[in-house]
Amino acid sequence: MTSELDRNVPPYNHNPSAWSQRIPICVLAFVAAAISAHLSLFQWGFIESAWDPVFGDGSNRVLKSSTAERMFGIIGIHDAALGVLAYLGDAILGFAGSTRRWQYRPWLVILFGIDVIPLGIVSVVLVFCQAVVVGEWCFLCLVSAMISLILVYWAWDEVRASLSYLRLVWKQNSSVGLLWRAFWGYRSEAMERAAETLLSREVR
Repeated sequence: MTSELDRNVPPYNHNPSAWSQRIPICVLAFVAAAISAHLSLFQWGFIESAWDPVFGDGSNRVLKSSTAERMFGIIGIHDAALGVLAYLGDAILGFAGSTRRWQYRPWLVILFGIDVIPLGIVSVVLVFCQAVVVGEWCFLCLVSAMISLILVYWAWDEVRASLSYLRLVWKQNSSVGLLWRAFWGYRSEAMERAAETLLSREVR
């Protein structure tokens, strides 16, 4: 059973749902959540200044800029606090499920991807705003953005594996009902056949 759970998933030469793949994601997500919590404390006024060993008071100006305030007015929560929630979501979703969740819990893997990938995009947009709109830099914001991009890179292979599995379920059966059941992790002979087709492909 263990070997079945830990089989490599082509085109990769590793299992994207293995703990060795997911634990680093969870650890980095917790680090990013702690960083975002510190920035959030400043935005909410609980601390006097955000720590920044590189740009000095630049972080404070970024976090209290008119752009940041407009974002707060639109979404009703500071962007750093939203980052805390998103990164904690990454960590929680990263820990959930077995080492074959790409097949047994596709909904969980896709939800994980929905949390990780847009967060990376938003981080890039916020860095762009720092440079172009605000004209200041925030050291911890840049660290957080870098972590977000790393998380996207690490998480994508598992999301791709689940999507490839679901695509094969559809391609082999052309059944919306069966695809829906596969998405929620149900198992049947047809679904196992699709998974085995994926696992039997050539590893690059």
